[in-house]
Amino acid sequence: MKILLDTCVWGGARKDLEAAGHDVEWAGDWSEDPGDEKILAHAHREGRVLVTLDKDFGEMAIVRKTKHS
Repeated sequence: MKILLDTCVWGGARKDLEAAGHDVEWAGDWSEDPGDEKILAHAHREGRVLVTLDKDFGEMAIVRKTKHS
């Protein structure tokens, strides 16, 4: 499974997910936080499941009907 971990998710979770065979990207590795809309667009474009603790993504996906994976 292709996964994108948001910056609010502990980066150490990446090791466990990769050990289980998942393709994991952590937004915390990026040079800067591009903001929620760009993170969601990146996950959609790359076909990644976004793992986050940020409730704003729910509003973006459901209320505003932003494309999501």
